[in-house]
Order: sequence, then structure tokens, then C-alpha cells
Amino acid sequence: MYWPLGTPRIYAVSNVRLPSSRQHLSSDGLAPADHHPGEQSERPSLLSPTSAAGVDLLGLPTTPLSPTTPVTPLTPAIKSVEYGDHEESTAGSSPGPYPDGVPPREPILALQVARAGHIFAVITATSMTIWQTKPTVVLAVVVRSEASLKSYGANINLLLRPDSAILVVHTTLGYLITYSLATDAKSQVYKPHFASHTNVQRRRQSYVGGPGHNAPDQILWGPGEGSGVRDVSVRFRMVIKVDAGIESALALDDELVVATRKPAAVQCIRWTPDSSGNQTSTELLSRMTWVDKKVTVKEMTHDRPMNLSTWITSDGKAYAVQRLTGTQQDQDHAEPSDPKKLFKGYCFHTPQDDHHHAKKCVINARFSLIAVGCADGSIRVYSARDYSGNIPPSHVHHLPASRSTCGELTTISYSADGYCLFAGFEKGWATWSVYGKPLSNSFGANRPLASTNGEEWINGVKSVSWIGGGSELLLVGRSSEAVWTLEMARSAVTGCYSSANIFRTVLQSTSSVLIYRGYDLPDLTTISAEPSLWHTANIPATYLLNQWPIRCTAVSSDGRYVAVAGRRGLAHYSINSGRWKTFANDVMENEFQVRGGLCWYQNILVASVEVNRSFELRLYSREAALDNASILYTQEMQAPVVLITPSGEDSLLVYTYDNLLHHFLFTTVSGSTKLVHVGHIAFHGIVRSPARVRGMSWILPESQLLEGDPAQDVAHASVLFLVDGKLVLLRPSVQDGQLKYDMRVIVHNVEYYISMKDQPFHGPASRPRSQAISQTTEETLRNSLWIFDGTELKVWADIEPVLQAISAEVTRELPPMIPIPVDFYPLSTLLGKAVILGVESDLIQRRDVSFSFFRFSIRTHLFLPDILRSYLNQHRPVEALKLAQQYEDLEYFAHGLEVLLHHVLDEEVDANPPPPPEKAVLPRVLSLLSSFRQYLDIVVRCTRKTELRSWRTLFAYLPPPQELFEESLQRGSLKTAGGYLLVLHTFDEMATASEQGVRLLSRAMQEEDWELCKELARFLAALDETGETLREAMELANIRIRQGDDGAATDGTTSRLMVPHRGVIMPLSDGTTLGDASRRGINSDSEVETRSTSDTGSVTSGSRSEAKDD
Repeated sequence: MYWPLGTPRIYAVSNVRLPSSRQHLSSDGLAPADHHPGEQSERPSLLSPTSAAGVDLLGLPTTPLSPTTPVTPLTPAIKSVEYGDHEESTAGSSPGPYPDGVPPREPILALQVARAGHIFAVITATSMTIWQTKPTVVLAVVVRSEASLKSYGANINLLLRPDSAILVVHTTLGYLITYSLATDAKSQVYKPHFASHTNVQRRRQSYVGGPGHNAPDQILWGPGEGSGVRDVSVRFRMVIKVDAGIESALALDDELVVATRKPAAVQCIRWTPDSSGNQTSTELLSRMTWVDKKVTVKEMTHDRPMNLSTWITSDGKAYAVQRLTGTQQDQDHAEPSDPKKLFKGYCFHTPQDDHHHAKKCVINARFSLIAVGCADGSIRVYSARDYSGNIPPSHVHHLPASRSTCGELTTISYSADGYCLFAGFEKGWATWSVYGKPLSNSFGANRPLASTNGEEWINGVKSVSWIGGGSELLLVGRSSEAVWTLEMARSAVTGCYSSANIFRTVLQSTSSVLIYRGYDLPDLTTISAEPSLWHTANIPATYLLNQWPIRCTAVSSDGRYVAVAGRRGLAHYSINSGRWKTFANDVMENEFQVRGGLCWYQNILVASVEVNRSFELRLYSREAALDNASILYTQEMQAPVVLITPSGEDSLLVYTYDNLLHHFLFTTVSGSTKLVHVGHIAFHGIVRSPARVRGMSWILPESQLLEGDPAQDVAHASVLFLVDGKLVLLRPSVQDGQLKYDMRVIVHNVEYYISMKDQPFHGPASRPRSQAISQTTEETLRNSLWIFDGTELKVWADIEPVLQAISAEVTRELPPMIPIPVDFYPLSTLLGKAVILGVESDLIQRRDVSFSFFRFSIRTHLFLPDILRSYLNQHRPVEALKLAQQYEDLEYFAHGLEVLLHHVLDEEVDANPPPPPEKAVLPRVLSLLSSFRQYLDIVVRCTRKTELRSWRTLFAYLPPPQELFEESLQRGSLKTAGGYLLVLHTFDEMATASEQGVRLLSRAMQEEDWELCKELARFLAALDETGETLREAMELANIRIRQGDDGAATDGTTSRLMVPHRGVIMPLSDGTTLGDASRRGINSDSEVETRSTSDTGSVTSGSRSEAKDD
């Protein structure tokens, strides 16, 4: 659901020489270069002054340091950069390894982003740079002195405490150098000042409405940059020496976790001592019974929401690990807890060979998944069902190209919402959806051109991080000194799961919303790839200034309105007028936060908000100004809202964190709309964790919809819950006078689902055909349920058999689903047009510009052939005919039937052994086609697009070609008859072909279809290279015309149809030449037409002309 957009921005540190008074180098606790050695302390650098004995953190003897390092006192009570301030301290200057005190251009080795995403840090071999995310500027640079590099070694890795208060640099000689980061929230740097902003300039800014019309110092800022550039200070904290050797390290909120080499152990170093004064604790791997012997921990990761860590050991295994506390040990074991046991874990990935050795690991808390990057480049994903080791395999992300093309895996990372997985390789990168659908990659790029343009982000990625809630990616090349920021566009479903966002394709980028407008346009326009079908609405800069990133986007069911919500407040937009509405009062905008989502009811916006720790549902009118006084209605809620979604014509479903599903009705009283609470359902004991619910809807029986009391809907509704990746169906039943629910997980690995009962049908009055398609489609597919599992779209054409299979009395198997394979990511289903709509992002490289960029393209797929084929496979011809008749007025209907015939024919031709006639599907397909007037055209077009060996199989179930030829002539379809003339010739009916060729030539001359006459003339000339057959045919045709029309043919007709020169072949209007096809039919068994139909299931702009001809 994520696609790159545009071209990335590049940021790098300038190596311009600074004045000597501003050059500050860090000696990291060592004495300055001009200090005499005799004055240097002889104590080793340990964690704290109290631990300055001759042992290291493992309790083993230490190796004397040379040169020795003085003890650095702890910095007490370091507050988080997000919440606290520090006094600024200035590092002392000392001679560095470079004459001007500034390092040369060095490649970035590591990148780390704070949990809040407001800053990130990078390191090179000799320096560390702290950046602010928005605006993207350098806040501080730490350049290590020559003495520090000689004593501790160069930088190789970087750790950042999640609250960004402490940074840890891992060096080549086994040291951990720690720095504290302090900031003053009230102090800013790079602050612009406009002395004369109160005159005309201010009035112009106010008229434009951009940033700065009230605060002139913000006129230069962009999205998320309203707070300006912070003033920070970095100071050296301490140096930690680990003689056992550092394999890997992990910075957590409370402690620093270090995995050592000899002996193999894991040390936990608290940032501040606990109540007993202890600051370190260690557990040897040899004492962990759940870890194999003689291994070390090569890599560690941690996920705070799941409170789970992953370890990768030197033998290629992966473990899920939890940190033990005294309370957890008491709960897990009846015997007294062992204070020496710090961790418990389970091995969930055991490699079968060297290719499956684990290299990278990342946790997806939103979907309870753990992804393991292997040595062969594949990414194996596991489902973390509990904390007791129940972590079975889920799916595999395969390489988008060969292993040699991709190179070794370097990094993997999930987006903040868990919907997208990014993987960096030595020679490029790739993205997948959460359950494995490929989205985009850079392996198809022109690598030499990218290298010439200096685009290292295309040719390989060393490190990656998501910022802005998934709206941007920070990329670091394999050998680049720059950081690249790549903008990402994502589906609105990722932030607001509602039926309207699924039925209408809406993409959300950093500063704009893209709405697909082809739903109510003519059929061929809908399936075109024209860029004009996208409506781009730039979000007001005044709103983005302080409320970036956008977290929630909702479109109305009719596609007329769009609403967005960022960190605070909200804004909404009318597509027809092109105008945004935002809060004019900043205080009102900042007093609430959208939590639980947005949705539209007609022209009224429903927002679930949190205000001063209270929770409300608010109704805003599109026509009224955004103001607290203009709120139409406010509904108090007792608990935070998980999600809201409209249902039916006037219902609103609200699911809250107290596990209650509330049912509201929209009612109009005295011209004002308000909500009326009519019932609720408690799911205590059924849904374990309300926070894990991503989507929800319900299905009401037809009798309840038509005649039932809305207050009783909660007692009759079957509820669908999307929990993580599981689609759960709850079926109500009454037992002993009490309402109970039968629960069943009906599908796994669900990215999203669509219940067509939730789709409102909107048809413009100007639609060229009647509303029959919408109405009849509503009758048949209105009960369908569509599910995307990351591989293909699957459909239950009718949900009723599924509901009947869920009951407490009898456990039945679920009916089979209809698979619809697609080679792109499907975003919405256009039920009335029988089309699945999706998006692809293409990497564009041009030699006339020095940069590459991404561009969207629309993809479509006809689902009608897949559903018809499934019906026919199940011996349901009546349902197939009924469904086909509903789409008969589509302009590309004949194309859809041709795709159906082509796929079934290819399958039966390739079947070994061939199916018996009673089990063959091809006769059923032909029987279905014979019910439509395009039958003869579909068959003849299919013959031209298949191999010659398939013709025998096809015509084994058809009338003789002679009869089809005669029927085409009777219908007046001369071109179709010409196609069957080719079939007659191919089946070696030479005499018949010549005779019918004369008849068809005469008929074409009568109707003055001279193009067809030319084609027939070339066909007859190809039958006989001497030209005698053509001369005889023209003479017979001329006689036939004079006899039949009493001289109606004009003189000279025959003379205009001259025998062509040998080898001159004119193509048919549809791309086929009768003469050329005739020669191939005589001389070889090659394809009748070179045109490939491998992608006939996709309808794109390139097939528009063919659809028109059909």
C-alpha cells in the first residue's frame, strides 16, 4: 500500500572550513594533546567511579588501557530531549586529525532515528552528526580528535536511546563512547526576522493564507517545520570498555544491552543505578538452556509495543526473547526466582542450510509478525501468536530479481503502521506489502546512468528508517556521505480503515491527497491510464506547518469530499469547488486530536476526537466554517474509540476500547443532523484485544433491513472483525434466552476486505446506458465478500453460505473462494464496471535530466472472466449466464468473454491427459458465449490469437466452420466471415475456401467495402501464386453481382481489383492479413498471429482501440 513518489531530496554536511573560534573537537575524556603524560590518570574507563576495580562488567580481569582513560562522572538525571532541557555545555577544543578541524567527505556508516522521529543521527569513521527531521538541518557535529581515534578506534556503529537523550558510538577497539544530548525547547537557531512585516507584505500574506501571515518568521518553513530549528548541545558522557569483545549492542529506555564475544554473554547496563545501587547485570549464554551452545549473539532488535526482542546467533538461528523481571519469574515458575536469569526466549527460525541463515530481523507489532532476512536474500516472516514460543511460519517475501542482481541483504524495516516492508540490498532495494505483494524496487534501473548522476540510493542501500509516520524514507547509500529523503504515497486505508476509502482509491502523500476520479466516467475512460484521472489536492500549508504528518484521510462515498487529520485538528476539502476549510483559530485547532478515524455522511464529517482526556464524536458540516460554534452535534463517549465506520444508508458503527460496538443512527431534527444511540454489543471474552482490531463491519439479514426495527439490528447482525491479519466472523444465536455469538476465523493473512453490502451505488444521470447494470449487479453481487491476502484477490460471490457454515449446531466447511490473480496491488473494485483498479509506481530515467523520479500508473483487471469461469467449473451455468447478462452493455464485454474463452482453451489444450467431454469446461464456455450476439466474433478473434494446434480442440465443440461462415454472412458480419474463411482454408478445405471467398468478395463489392475487398484479393492471391484463382474469383464475382443486382455494380469495378504483385501483403484492420495467414497456414504450424495474449486479463489504455473494434 506504499509507493515512492517523485524524486528524493539529498542532504549532506558541508566541509566548509569554520573559524578557529568555532572549531570544537571531542577528545572523549582523554587529556588534550598538549597535556603532559605524567598528569594523566592511570585508572581505566569503567561504567562509574564506584566500579573502578580491576574487573570489567563480566567480573573478569580487565586489560590495562593504553593510554589510560580518566574516569568520567555520570551525568545525573538526564531528561529526555522530548520532555526536558539541559544547560548547554561546550566541548573543549583540541587538535584533530585534519589541519582545518573538519573531516573530509566520509561515507556514512550507520543511521538512527529517535522514537518520536524529530531527530536522527549518523556517523562516519571519525564524526557524528545530529540532524533535525523537520526542517532537515544539522543541529550538531561531533568530530573525534586524533588522540580519541588512536585510543578507542574508529566508529563502526551507532546506538540511540529511544528518547534521544543518549547516543552511543561503538568503535573498532571494543569501546562504547556515550554522549548526552540536551535541548532548550524555547531556544531556536536559524530564526528569520522581518522588521517591516506589518505593512503591505503582511496584507499580501494574509490574503494568500500561507505560512507567515500571522507569524512572519514562519514564512520560510514547510510541512512540520513550524517549531523552527532547535538549539541543542552534545557533551561527552563516558567511555565503556568491554574486554570480552562486543558482538552487538542495543539501546533501550532503561538500559544498554551488550552481547559479548569471549565469553559469550549478554550484559545489561542501566543508564542510572537502581534503588539498590546496582547498575550492571550479566547472564552467560551457556547458562541459557534455550540457546544452543558455543554461539554468540550477532544482532539484537527490540520492539517496544510488543515488549519483545529478537536475537540472531552465529549459527544462523533467530530467537524471540523477553527480558525477565522478578514478577515474571514468579509467574512462570513455581520455585523461587533466580536473579541471575535475565532473559527467556524461544527459537523460531532454524536454517535448513547456509542459504537460510538469519542475517537481519525486524518486528511488526501492528500485525504481530517477525521478519527474518536470510543469507539468500529472501525474507521469511513468522506470526507471533503468543509469548510462549508459538511462532509458526506465515509467508515468504521472494527476491524481485536474481540473487546476483540484488546482492546481499543489508537492512529491513517495517513502516510505522506495519503495512509495508522495505528491504535494502547491496545493489538496490525493494518494497512489499505486509503479506508479500511486491510494490516497487530499483533493480530495473539503469545502473551506469544512476552512477553517472550520483544516485547512490538506486544502486544500493546500507541503512533505512521511516519518518513522518511512513510518509518519508531516510536512505543511506553503500558508500555515500549523503542522506536521501524519499517521499512515499500510501493508501488512505492504512490510516483510516473505512468502506469509502476501500471503494474509492485515495492516496496520501506528505503534503497532498490524490483522488482517482474515474468511477463515474465512461467505461473506456475509467480503464485508461490518463494522468488527468488523478485529482491532486495540496493540503494547506498553514495546516501542515504545525500538524504534519497527516495521520488520517477519509473520502466521502460519492467522492465529493475529503478530510485529513494530522497531529492536531483537521481540515476538509471539496473536490468540485477545489477549496479547503481549516480552523481560523489555532487554539481551537490544537485543543483536540482525531483518534479513532473520520468518515462522511452525505456532506457531514464525523470525527472521533480526544479533548482534554475526554472522548467525543463530532459532526461538522462542509458548508459551515470550522469553528467550535459551528459543530452540528457532539456525542460523549465513555472510552476511547478504536474506529468508526458508516453502515447502510443512515447507520454509524463505533467500536471502543472497552470492547463495545455502538450503533448510532443519523437523524434530522429541526433541520439539524444528530446521532441517536440505538444499541450496543459487548464482546467481552470474544475479542481479546480491542486495540488490534483494524477493520469492522456487519451484515444484516434482508428481512431486518426492509422491515425490522433499527433498535434490534444489534441482535440480528453478523459482525466481521479484522484482527491483525485474521478475518473473524461472529454469528448471533439465542441460547437459553441469551444472545451469544459463534466465532470463526474465516481467512488468514488478510490485508483488507470489502463487503459489497457496504457499497453505496452512485450513478450519474448522464450515464449513456441505463442503471440496469448497477441495479442488477446489486441484486447478484451485492452479497459478495472480497478479500486480499497479499497474493491474490479472493471472492465469495455470496456471503450467505458462509454465514450458514458458522453455527453452534453444526460445524461445516466454508464454501470455496474464487481466486482472481492480479500482477499489481489492487486498491478498489468497481463492481458496476467489472474492473479491479490498482496502482504501480514506475522509475523513470532520462538522459536529458540528471535525476530519476517515480511516476504513478493505473492498472486494471477484468474480474468477470474469473467469476464466470468459477461458476462454470462448479456446474452453475444459470448463475454464470445471469451474471454475464448484467454486464452485457459494457463496451469491453466481448473482450471479457474472449479472455474467458482464451484461458479455458489454453488450459484444456495443455492438459495431459485431456479431460473427457463430460468434465471439460470448454463446452460450457461455448454454450455461454452462444447466448450473446458477439458469439461469432469472439470465437474468430480467439482463433487468430491462439496457436494452430488449439484450433482442433476448439472446433471439436463447435459447428463446422462452414456453418459459422454462413451464419456470419446472414448476420451481415463480413469481416467475421472473412475470419472463418481463414479457418476453412486452414482445415484444408481448399475448394470450399475458394468458393466461399468468391461469395464473400461479391458481397463485399455489393456493399462497397473496398478494404475487405483488398484483403480478400490478397487472400485469394496467396492461395495460388499464379494468380489464376484470383482472376477466376473476380470474374465469378463480377458475374454474380451483375446477375444479382441487374447491373447495379458500376463499370470498372473488376479493373480496380488488380492482382497484387507477389509478396505485397496488406494488413487487415485488426492487424491480421488473410494472405499472410494463408501462407503460414500452408507452410507451418506457427501461430496464426504473432500477437501475444498473455496479458489479456488486463485492460489498459493500450487496448482501448481493440475494445472499440469489439
